Amino acid sequence: MSFRPHVKTSKSTDVAALQRAAGARGVTVSTLLEAQHFHAAGIDDILYAVGMVPAKLPQALALRRQGCALKIITDSLASARAIADFGRAHDEVFEVWIEIDSDGHRSGIRPEQEALLEVGRCLHEGGMRLGGVLTHAGSSYDYDTPEALQAIAEQERAACVNAALRLRAAGLPCPVVSIGSTPTALSAASLEGVTEVRAGVYVFFDLVMHNVGVCTQDDIALSVLTTVIGHQEEKGWAIVDAGWMAMSRDRGTQKQKHDFGYGQVCDAAGTPLKDYLITGANQEHGILSLREGVDRDIVKRFPVGTQLRILPNHACATGAQFPSYQALAADGTVQNWPRLHGW
Repeated sequence: MSFRPHVKTSKSTDVAALQRAAGARGVTVSTLLEAQHFHAAGIDDILYAVGMVPAKLPQALALRRQGCALKIITDSLASARAIADFGRAHDEVFEVWIEIDSDGHRSGIRPEQEALLEVGRCLHEGGMRLGGVLTHAGSSYDYDTPEALQAIAEQERAACVNAALRLRAAGLPCPVVSIGSTPTALSAASLEGVTEVRAGVYVFFDLVMHNVGVCTQDDIALSVLTTVIGHQEEKGWAIVDAGWMAMSRDRGTQKQKHDFGYGQVCDAAGTPLKDYLITGANQEHGILSLREGVDRDIVKRFPVGTQLRILPNHACATGAQFPSYQALAADGTVQNWPRLHGW
């Protein structure tokens, strides 16, 4: 069993180095630019976990010719044919994994569909390496009890394992069975038949994961430092210099039991001020107010110049607003860790 973290959350080679030091093997990426970036940093085992299209095959080929052990994925016969045709034309054996739909959340082939075997045969008989199957139970974000999370984790595992068994029964190779999301990776009761697990946002956590129930607010490692720049006293508002350009427009907690607006307000040391949220956001202005009611002492409580930290709804989206992280070490020193942007 191995663990392959999804580096789309941090997009940072410094963070990935710590994950690898902790035992991770390989990485998962969401763009080919990420693959190029992490390969340049010395990581060869890379899974590009977004469906391959013909226009991106030359970029994938270039990475493989540079020595990157890039894995690509497909969930359609049309894509599989394009990969096989391009590979043969360029004398390249691509390693391709088939994406499985384990919960109806997004992409993939259902494990019982005939298309699974059609795609497998197309790749295998077309001269490509059929590397395995993978799935992502994205719907796990919709649950918030241990029982429900354990059930969706088992559903994810069973779907992917059953797809692998069908391929093998048809005489097709399927060495890898890859599953994972942060909620299911932390909730699975059994990983029988699975060869690797993937997860991404666990590395920082966020308020969505807090609501799902797989972390506490104290576990959230990412925050945005902001400063009070003014007030609307009669409304009980403090205005801060972190709007949606800092926090992102992601309101992932809005549909959950606890809506955190644009983020949970904390003091500068990171201790949550539980009754205060960023309840509104413009491009560069955030509105800090009570979750409910009006704070008549808002000016005294948060004078102009007060520094605060805001915990994000979605660490991936908030991180994407910044070029680097200011990483705080246990000894109090701060390091600048650059972050990749673009596609």
